Amino acid sequence: MTAKAKPAAGTITPEDAIDPSKALVPSVQRVNEVRVKTGFWPKIGRVAARIPFADQVVSVYYAARDPETPMAAKGIMLGALAYFVMPIDAIPDVLAGIGFTDDAAVITAVIATLGANVRKRHRELAEKALDKLRDQ
Repeated sequence: MTAKAKPAAGTITPEDAIDPSKALVPSVQRVNEVRVKTGFWPKIGRVAARIPFADQVVSVYYAARDPETPMAAKGIMLGALAYFVMPIDAIPDVLAGIGFTDDAAVITAVIATLGANVRKRHRELAEKALDKLRDQ
């Protein structure tokens, strides 16, 4: 696609996937769900030991996958998790020391606004999953 070309109708761009105003659009939500489903565990497995907020990311993941979580909250959580999974973001993750600060800010904002939807069972599942990753 050239710089002047516009995406085809119905095409979801990376910008759409992380745009909070589009988080609840069903097509964007489906794209984010697929992106998270395929990319979350490989990425968290690579970076869990290097990021201090891994437990929060995994807790949000379990909350987003919980059928009891309201659809609006799921859409926003999936958008945040898609941002975490995407290799291209505001601050590249490969930059030592600062690469994950934007991801941490996004996850912190989600927890600050939707924290009531991240239940104790989600935090417990996250703890167990991270313990399992560390034991590998």
